[in-house]
Amino acid sequence: MSDDMDPMAEIRASFFIECEELLEALQDGLQTMEDGENDGETINIVFRAVHSIKGGAGAFGLEALVRFAHRYETALDEVRGGRLDATEEGMKLFFQAADHLSDLVRVSRDDGEIPSDRSADLLKQLDALIGADLEEEPEEEDIDFTPAGLSLDLNLGPVMEDAPSPIVDDVPSTDSASNAPNYRIIFKPNAELFETGNEPVQLLKSLRDLGTCQVSLLLEALPDLNDLVAEKPVIGWEIHIVTDADAAEISSVFEFVEGLCTLDITPLSASSSAAELDDLPPPPPTLRDDEEIAPEPKLAADEKEPKVQSRDRQPASTKAAAPTANKSQAASKSVVRVDLDRIERLVNLVGELVINQAMLSQSLEQAGLSPHSDAMNGLEEFQRLTRDIQDSVMMIRAQPVKSLFQRMSRIVREASAAVKKDVRLITEGENTEVDKTVIERLADPLTHMIRNAVDHGLEDTDTRRASGKADQGIVRLSASHKSGRVVIDISDDGAGINRERVFQIAVDKGLVPEDANLSDSEIDNLLFLPGFSTAKEVSDLSGRGVGMDVVRTAIQSLGGRITITSEPGVGTTFSISLPLTLAVLDGMVVEVANETLVVPLNLVIETLTLNDLYMDMIRPGVMSIRVRGSFVPVFDLGVALGYREPLEDTSGCVVLLIAQEDGQRSAIMIDEIRDQRQVVIKGLDENFYRSPGIAAATILGDGQIALILDPTDIIDYASSINLTMNSPAIAGAS
Repeated sequence: MSDDMDPMAEIRASFFIECEELLEALQDGLQTMEDGENDGETINIVFRAVHSIKGGAGAFGLEALVRFAHRYETALDEVRGGRLDATEEGMKLFFQAADHLSDLVRVSRDDGEIPSDRSADLLKQLDALIGADLEEEPEEEDIDFTPAGLSLDLNLGPVMEDAPSPIVDDVPSTDSASNAPNYRIIFKPNAELFETGNEPVQLLKSLRDLGTCQVSLLLEALPDLNDLVAEKPVIGWEIHIVTDADAAEISSVFEFVEGLCTLDITPLSASSSAAELDDLPPPPPTLRDDEEIAPEPKLAADEKEPKVQSRDRQPASTKAAAPTANKSQAASKSVVRVDLDRIERLVNLVGELVINQAMLSQSLEQAGLSPHSDAMNGLEEFQRLTRDIQDSVMMIRAQPVKSLFQRMSRIVREASAAVKKDVRLITEGENTEVDKTVIERLADPLTHMIRNAVDHGLEDTDTRRASGKADQGIVRLSASHKSGRVVIDISDDGAGINRERVFQIAVDKGLVPEDANLSDSEIDNLLFLPGFSTAKEVSDLSGRGVGMDVVRTAIQSLGGRITITSEPGVGTTFSISLPLTLAVLDGMVVEVANETLVVPLNLVIETLTLNDLYMDMIRPGVMSIRVRGSFVPVFDLGVALGYREPLEDTSGCVVLLIAQEDGQRSAIMIDEIRDQRQVVIKGLDENFYRSPGIAAATILGDGQIALILDPTDIIDYASSINLTMNSPAIAGAS
């Protein structure tokens, strides 16, 4: 098999990548409309997104996708034309249609089975919304969007033998249109237009929706057959349009192919336009939606092709009328799509560069060179360049969490419909960037937590009314950067955690003794125990005893932590703290009981040298240190990891003051600090059982392997094993 990728497969893959961007724009536009901003531009963005997906799908013969998008587009056009109001029920239907459109795109991309029943149900609802006569309009419309230009052969399809001229009159003239301003449009596609999955016939049909169009082929540039190159477009179109639309609206038709074609939109006076149209040969019968614009013979020798101006050299009047949105898009930065595998390889190479830089640094230090020597100065420059390269590569792999949050919007809609609750999702910090790998692996646990918030967190409508709350429940999803990590909060305004019930369920399941004396935080952590569930009945959303323990494990596998805060009658918040990247971090290399370990530098607030005069015992096995008038619990890292027995004399040991997620401070005791450097993260999950407090491993400059610690997890675990109760269940939940 050839290593070269099939050109059509490459174009098809590019189309589905663009579909992701269009679906994102569709969701953004619908959300803006639901928020009450029903301005014309927002509705146009939504309409164009569906229209563009339909056009591209037609180029690849994806009939099911085309048919659904066509009917969805028809309903949106009713809103765009002011003939239909975007009511609350209508917006719910539009969101459901957008979700199904996303499913159709995914299934079409993966060559899966099309969910026809769901399509038929939504199409009936869309038809009912716009008041379409289902008896007059067949359920299966004959829509053919498969153009010959992308078939990569010379089969041009059936030729319209009865066509007497190279003119097509798409829409019959009306009295109102005949008095409207007229425009001449010269349109010639470049090769890039076809390579990105666009089709000229769809653009011509979109123009037809604006008014009366007469279209003629420009074939003067058509070479002899022997000189014809399949990849080089040689034909164009001249369109005369009689419309009430202005130049800006006409220009918007070509919005998604800007820079991919030669385009000139010239306004004509009514008299001159009418005269020119009268000089043209009579048109053939009007085209239906399922007919294509047929290729025509060359123009006569005495006819001259109109002078074509590029889009960048439009007349001043046309430029002035262009919408601001188009200008901003033209001025936007170009984007290069790169396979994720290539980025992963680059990240791995940067990791190896960091390791080699550390080895070189250690070798020069052991050689005893002067810090001011040329070699050491060159090493400092090498370190700076390595850091810059690493930061740049991480920025390439970093992506906003917006796409993930949009997926959660659908989860809320589906979950609220399943439990018959009125729920609204509010998102904040959608542009917060995090490693793409983190985003992909965060989708499943976040989905489960969102469903839990809707099913368990929020009360039903009657209960909310009785407690003086609004009928509509709120689930809030936010993301932000804090202390070199990304923090994602999932909160609801429900009843909060019923701690008495949670504790009783844990006792009934034998997870904790009945006489256990647990704090509110410890009771909340019972939710993370395997098999724990508060659902009274098994449903599609919950009740099977597989839930928050899986979520906690998934978060920990990403080097993250999850905490709970809840207030009865107010709501519950789950906070997820994750590293920004899973590739490289700044670490503090420490030594404990002759073992070399790495502590993430962003968690260390301060380092202190221990003095017995400042040590106090909170309870047996738990010590504290006085730091500026306050007491901070101290945990011996060597004891917590099982490296040694508790020290009798701790004088001279070093204490690392650690920032906790809840704002509290704790400390871990080590023997000494050896270095501070960048380290490459090497995951252990595939080969080793995850021990509490061990996040990953790394390779140091001397080739030694060192464990990367999660200090917060170590502190939680050390606290749990020192509880008076000392229950294994509680220890696992902390």
